[in-house]
Amino acid sequence: MGKREEMIKRVHDLMPQREKIRNIGVVAHIDHGKTTLSDNLIAGAGMMSEELAGKQLVLDFHKDEQERGITINAGNISIVENYEGEDYLINLIDTPGHVDFSGEVTRAMRAVDGVIVVVCAVEGVMPQTETVLRQALKEKVKPVLFINKVDRLLTELQLGPKEVGDRFTKIIAKVNNLIQKYAPEEFKDEWKVNPADGSVAFGSAYHNWALSVPYMRKSGIGFKEVYEYIRNDDQKTLAKKSPLHKVVLEMVIKHLPNPAEAQKYRIPKIWTGDVNTPIGQAMLNCDPNGPLVFMTTYVIVDPHAGVVVTGRVFSGKLKPGEKVYLINAGVQNTIQQVGVYMGPERLNVDEVEAGNIASVIGLKDAYSGETVSTEKIEPFEPIKHFSEPVVTKSIEAKNPADLPKLIEILRLVAKEDPNLKVEINEETGEHLISGMGELHLEIVENRIKTEKGLDIVTSQPIVVYRETVLGESPIIEGKSPNKHNKFYIKVEPLEDGVWEALTHEDITNKDLKNPKELAKKLQELGMDADQSKRIWDIYNDNILVDMTKGVQYLNETKELIIQGFREAMDRGPLAHEKVTKVKVILTDAKLHEDAVHRGPAQVLPAVRNPIYAGMLQAKAVLLEPKQKLFINVPQELMGAVTKDIQGRRGQIIDMQQEDEVIEIIAKVPVSEMFGFAGDIRSATQGKALWSTEYLGYEKLPDELQMKIIAEVRKRKGLNPEPPKANDFME
Repeated sequence: MGKREEMIKRVHDLMPQREKIRNIGVVAHIDHGKTTLSDNLIAGAGMMSEELAGKQLVLDFHKDEQERGITINAGNISIVENYEGEDYLINLIDTPGHVDFSGEVTRAMRAVDGVIVVVCAVEGVMPQTETVLRQALKEKVKPVLFINKVDRLLTELQLGPKEVGDRFTKIIAKVNNLIQKYAPEEFKDEWKVNPADGSVAFGSAYHNWALSVPYMRKSGIGFKEVYEYIRNDDQKTLAKKSPLHKVVLEMVIKHLPNPAEAQKYRIPKIWTGDVNTPIGQAMLNCDPNGPLVFMTTYVIVDPHAGVVVTGRVFSGKLKPGEKVYLINAGVQNTIQQVGVYMGPERLNVDEVEAGNIASVIGLKDAYSGETVSTEKIEPFEPIKHFSEPVVTKSIEAKNPADLPKLIEILRLVAKEDPNLKVEINEETGEHLISGMGELHLEIVENRIKTEKGLDIVTSQPIVVYRETVLGESPIIEGKSPNKHNKFYIKVEPLEDGVWEALTHEDITNKDLKNPKELAKKLQELGMDADQSKRIWDIYNDNILVDMTKGVQYLNETKELIIQGFREAMDRGPLAHEKVTKVKVILTDAKLHEDAVHRGPAQVLPAVRNPIYAGMLQAKAVLLEPKQKLFINVPQELMGAVTKDIQGRRGQIIDMQQEDEVIEIIAKVPVSEMFGFAGDIRSATQGKALWSTEYLGYEKLPDELQMKIIAEVRKRKGLNPEPPKANDFME
């Protein structure tokens, strides 16, 4: 039996042994060495040449990943590691570090129970390190720490032992501060990393060696020896004596939980159903004999196999031939094949049990985040992304005859990438793609051209705005077209605390199921006590409140009123952009006794119009998306950088100096960031290191409001002049 066949057999034998499984992700800031580390773990398992480890980047198997030298899609692989005479199955997901692909990280976090957080010893904890760690902790995923590129502290920075030690202490303290800040209450102390117990390792993924305190005791290799080997330019011997995969996988096996342990505390967090039901218990106990529950975290469309779905089995067994429900889509599909990943290859197996990460063919209607089960159950919590699509382009087929093909491809692309928003407007023939940033859209365009083989033309990028109100409106009457129904509606801004809780998903529509708890939360955040008890709907970070008393037929009309509210929140009156931070209060209503006279055609406009009129009377304004910009630059080039930032309507928030390098933190509108990469490169001769983080929406300056509203309306084929409140009032 060849080495590969033997590995496949060992993977197969370990899949039913839950206590021997570790589902882990590798997360980090861009270029801190995640994929290089993953390569080492794969090489250590004998699945690629050790010479190529860190150079081949096995899990970056898309052409654009190889060309750009960055990870764009999460890559999966199953490997076996022997620790203290026992085999363990490690299901590994390598994730991207670039902020434009943070959605891939969030989805991967749902499938894993633990993460290796990789931090570069030279750069330290960076903004994206914080973002990915926060994403992991929010999903109750336990971290361990690997400090990478340690050799550079000695070879490039020429640091002595004391300075290296100080550098490590600083990184560990920063990571532990983040764990203290973002970890679930019960794990704030328990999950902190500590070199003494081996939950921190140090090393060089590029040169294939690592150290941890427990491994030092075993191998007798300490920092003194590391200095010697590096000074003598002999990291190869060091890698043989203290191999990275041994040290890191020992840390994973000892400190990260197996699925049976992790599901006990993760299921109540990530599943919306009742954990005391038989299906809830089956998931809590990771029971292979329970009903099948599988959650999809990644979807690709393979030209040969069709839709291939990756996800986590939380209960039961995945078997070919089984009919399953796709809970969110509301349809049934049949599983055709199940398998596990070995990097770019998929290996078919007879079944995959609870606690494993698997691939499935046959779920043709699945999107990322879908709940799949043999029973009709409550779905998993939606996967919350920390940033949202803020840059949009219109996209057309170069050859008009290819239009049907373009629509088909856009639907496939949207299925593969839930962070990409695709809008197909059959009326205007305009197709819009919205992504996290310029790079995200560039990658999508490139894949449509190269992998899907379609010639396309795209517009210049445009920015997505939001509409909100600054003041309160009077009560406005909305009449149905037949004059038989009247709604009395008031519009005002949501309280800041409530809005923040909504944008961070601390409060969601799910909370409506428990009105007492919800009222308590809202009151703590500053909402009026009476209003907090009468919430009808939470949608797109807006709230609908029913403050009516004793209105006949109101309950029968409730669904339509909610629909009218949602339609108004999807397209605001100023520029047809989405609405946010608005509270709509229904104060009274007069309804026709005959249901025939209060159908959708009557109720929807009678609810929508007074909301629009109310928003315009409550000083409706546009909000623009902002990004936080982090730039590390040599001191002498600071002036050029601050000048560029100010030229983009940016505000400098903070500046910190470390040695000769200045870190500048600024806040810049997304609309002003186009072309930034090229400009900053030429202004600093390529010496600036920079990254961005999504910062949410803020009010567009007054002097730009009318100009931008007119531009957006014109682009959408509307009259450039926005409507007045009277246009929506009879």
